[in-house]
Amino acid sequence: MIVITLTKVPRSLRGDLTKWYQEIQTGVYVGSVSARIRDLLWDRIMKNIGRGEATMVYNSNNELGYQFRTTRQDREVVSFDGIPLMMYLNVSKGEVKHGFSNAAKFHRARVMTRRSAAKVQVSGESRVTLVSLDLETTGLKTTEDEIISIGAVRQSKDGQIEPFYQLIKTEKAVPEKIERLTGINSGMLRSKGIGLESGLKMLQEFVGELPIIGYNLRFDEAFLTNGFRKVEQSDLSNQMIDLKPIVKEANRFLDGYQLKTVLSEYNVKNDKPHNSLSDAKATLELASKLIENGVLKI
Repeated sequence: MIVITLTKVPRSLRGDLTKWYQEIQTGVYVGSVSARIRDLLWDRIMKNIGRGEATMVYNSNNELGYQFRTTRQDREVVSFDGIPLMMYLNVSKGEVKHGFSNAAKFHRARVMTRRSAAKVQVSGESRVTLVSLDLETTGLKTTEDEIISIGAVRQSKDGQIEPFYQLIKTEKAVPEKIERLTGINSGMLRSKGIGLESGLKMLQEFVGELPIIGYNLRFDEAFLTNGFRKVEQSDLSNQMIDLKPIVKEANRFLDGYQLKTVLSEYNVKNDKPHNSLSDAKATLELASKLIENGVLKI
């Protein structure tokens, strides 16, 4: 069990943590991940915390059964005979601007430059050039399940649609319910699939610096982030746009917000539901209708 508390941190960092932890109260996150993922997430917090504060408590093999870390300036974690203690300081250690080193500034500038370059205004006959993305996985647990297919479609400036589809080999057998849902089985992955590292590299080349849209994209983004970590590649830094919350805001009285229901509401046809390429194509068409309606602006 891991508990993280955040105060006065950028909203983007809060959203980032919800891929791995459940926010049970504002600024309080609870989850259970491996020690490696835990440390990587703490590093991410330190890089993006800005002027905020963070404290993490996690299981440890000591007398208390737990250990903690903090960035608070009025506290200091000390060890007394192997027992972790939180010491109150009479004098604050002083202001430390987490995440504002030169390296962090350069990284943030690169990311913002790439995201800004990917934004195209919709006016007159101009078109938004973007990528629609969808994944199929062996299940819903990011840290346990695996990607089995990646589907994406890229809209060029002249409106042409370019597809991308790859089956991904996995060590984990495809569960029967996933096979029934997606039509993908372990034999197909063995004969037609490629390695995760190759698949993610090809996806990076396909999306380039374009904005990425998806429906319930946070789910796919979490699997991609975990996948890039597994193969020790840099994660995508593209602008990510999840259509689900946008649709919820624009249509508050739908019977439900599953992709099938939403596509029906907007008269978008999806020939092969739960096929990542077909879902990506349908999601792109949905985005186009949202743009036409003035609901979505990129």
